[in-house]
Amino acid sequence: MSAVTFLSPPPGLAPHVEFELTPVPAATGLLTLTAPGADGLRLFLVDAQAHLSGYTPVLSAEQGTRLGLSDAAEAEVFVVANPAGEVTTVNLMAPVVVHRGSGAALQVILENQDWPLQHPLGEPVSPR
Repeated sequence: MSAVTFLSPPPGLAPHVEFELTPVPAATGLLTLTAPGADGLRLFLVDAQAHLSGYTPVLSAEQGTRLGLSDAAEAEVFVVANPAGEVTTVNLMAPVVVHRGSGAALQVILENQDWPLQHPLGEPVSPR
């Protein structure tokens, strides 16, 4: 489990900015994002590196600066999973990016990129 602090509340989760990122046992690359003291508030995140070969989001200079990133290797990239229905989808247009060292986090909207909002998990990844 690791603590992450969002620099801006994630959409739909305001006013919360302090979260815990916890791996789901026996599910490599699947994590839960929960806000301490906010019962029932939980998102499922998928580790992009572990499950989304070909997913190459590019942060804007402003987004990287806000997170304090000086190198791409300092960033962990996660996507929000929606397990509703028969197929779990992930949002590739708005990843959650966490600074590995500081735990600073943002859910960013990727600018000038054509990633889908609902991509079936397990299918090959490429921009539209």
